[in-house]
Amino acid sequence: MTCPLCHRPTTWEGNPWRPFCCERCQVTDLGTWAAAQYRIPGVPLTAETGIRESLATDEQHDDSGEEAADGSSTN
Repeated sequence: MTCPLCHRPTTWEGNPWRPFCCERCQVTDLGTWAAAQYRIPGVPLTAETGIRESLATDEQHDDSGEEAADGSSTN
């Protein structure tokens, strides 16, 4: 298997940092999560915008034929 952060080969058995290859990669990933740098694309939720409104907005964007973030067409 490969480390999800640096992509170096690593093992699962006997590896205390799995799925990462070393403590450095594990701590770096934890810091990225703690800083909220991993995000799911979509309309951000606010106190005024609930989950239902956000989902409806996302569905409207999906139905509009706009290009996705990766450049592919949604229609």
